[in-house]
Order: sequence, then structure tokens, then C-alpha cells
Amino acid sequence: MSFFEVLQSIVPTAFFFAAPLILTALGGVISERSGIINIGLEGLMIMGAFVGIVFNLTFVEVFGPGLTPWVSLVVAAFASALFAGLHAVASITFRADQVVSGVAINFLALGIGLFSIKEWYGKGQTDMVSAPFYTRDIWLLSDIPIIGPLLFTKTYITSWLAVILAIIVWYVLFKTPFGLRLRSVGEHPMAADTMGIKVVRTRYIAVMLSGFFGGLGGAVFAQTIALDFSHSTISGQGFMALAAMIFGKWHPMGALGAALFFGFAQCLSVIGSSIPFLANVPQVYLLIAPYVLTILALAGFIGRADAPKALGKPYVKGTR
Repeated sequence: MSFFEVLQSIVPTAFFFAAPLILTALGGVISERSGIINIGLEGLMIMGAFVGIVFNLTFVEVFGPGLTPWVSLVVAAFASALFAGLHAVASITFRADQVVSGVAINFLALGIGLFSIKEWYGKGQTDMVSAPFYTRDIWLLSDIPIIGPLLFTKTYITSWLAVILAIIVWYVLFKTPFGLRLRSVGEHPMAADTMGIKVVRTRYIAVMLSGFFGGLGGAVFAQTIALDFSHSTISGQGFMALAAMIFGKWHPMGALGAALFFGFAQCLSVIGSSIPFLANVPQVYLLIAPYVLTILALAGFIGRADAPKALGKPYVKGTR
């Protein structure tokens, strides 16, 4: 196998696994830039995967195989945004411990999903969807020499959607007045309040947006990789997205790069045995590689990461 053939095996697959992580990590960046810890990214992905699969199975005859996955994405994103509202109410309005609230979101999403699936389908998992996302060649770009076969041939359009959204989130956070307000309430909410910025409203919007992106991530994972919903559909991907956010130092483009790195680690467990220089590596090492890297990132071993200064601190108007 030539070097280019190895790249052709690794790059599209890494990109494929990275897309859900990119989307969910963007949600984490938005929430934590506003000062609200969102350890519930796993739960938001679970909710997105659950709603996306159920909607896909239920309405495929209505919207058809071409449109159903896209409509399912949108519905899952909005459902997950509403679900994230629970975290917003607990952590912003009632000033509950944000870590505890996030953990509760993770457990609650899994419980709601499994209970509903059991009630509706009479078993522990759904049927496989008949209308998932498929790979395709991107018109014109797939004809570019070298780059075309690597990035734009037989690729998932959702992978490029994730990259485009990362650029949009970067632009909104760092180039628009809304982004400046959102970052200011995460750094110094009292000063932001003094300048007339609605701290509570801004944080609510940020947490709901994190739910929107987490739902997108879960629905993309479910409709491109898992193709059904069960207790193990989302198993640690939300925590990888959390690690990507920290690894990327709470910056959208950093999170994009970190998610691509974790996507690469995940793809090795799938295609590692077909790559000559990894063929003799025991499969178990390739399987645990993404989780070991996640632990290292969360433990803070990979460089210094400065979180927003007001992260995790409830804001009470009039207090110092």
C-alpha cells in the first residue's frame, strides 16, 4: 500500500468520525465562553441522536429518503436546545452547581431515550434507519488533483457542514457585537452588566445554542455512524467533545483542530489493521487510544488551558 493510499484510507475516515465531535465541541465553547460549565454535552448528544433516529424512522415516508436526514437534523437540534434549557434554568436561574446539573442532564437524556424506545418499539433499540446520510463526491472540488481524492471524494456532506459551522461560530464569537457580549459575561459578568448587557439572557441563549449544536452532533453521529439508537449509540463521544473544547482552549478553531485529532484517533481503531505499519499493533491499544487521549486532555497534561474567568460562577446582580 503506497503512502497516498494510506492517506486516502485515513483522512476521509478521520474526517467522518470528527464531524459529530466538532459540532458538539462548538456547543461547549459557546456555553463555557458565557461562563456556564456544560459537562452535559454527552446528554445533549444522546438527546440529538434519539430524536434524530426516531424522527427519521417515523417520517421517512413523508419527507422521502433525500430530505428526511436533513429534517431530522434540524428537529434533533431544536429538541436538544429545549432540553438544554433545563440546564440553563438549574444553573442560571436557580444557581445550582453547574457540574451536578450537567451530570443530571447526561443521566436524564439516557433515561428518557431508553424508556421511550422501550415503550414505542417494545425493545431496547430502534430499527436501522433506511434513509441515512451517504457519501458523495463534491462537484468540481473532487476533481482537484491530490486534494480532491483525499477530501472531496466519497465524503459526507455533514463533515463539511461541521467545518463551515466552526468558521461561522468563530466569526460570530470574535467579530460581532453579540460575540463580544457573550465573551464578556463569561469573563466579567458584573462589568458586562454595568455596560448594559443582559447577563442572564445572554447566558440562557448560550446554553440553548450549546444544546442546538450538541443535538446536531448527536444526530449526525446517529445518522452516519450508528444508524440506530440504543443505550450504547453515544458512548463517550460527548466527553471527547468536552476534551476537544478544553484541548482547543475554548476557541472554535482550536476545538475544530482537536476534534479532528480525536477523529483520527477513533479512525485508527477501525482501519488500523489495514494500515501496514499499524497491522501488528494489538487491536485493544487502537480501541482505547481515543479514550486515553481524552483523559490526558481533560487532566490538563497537554499544554496550559486558561478557562473563561467567570466559568462556573453564578451571577447575582449587585454582588461583587
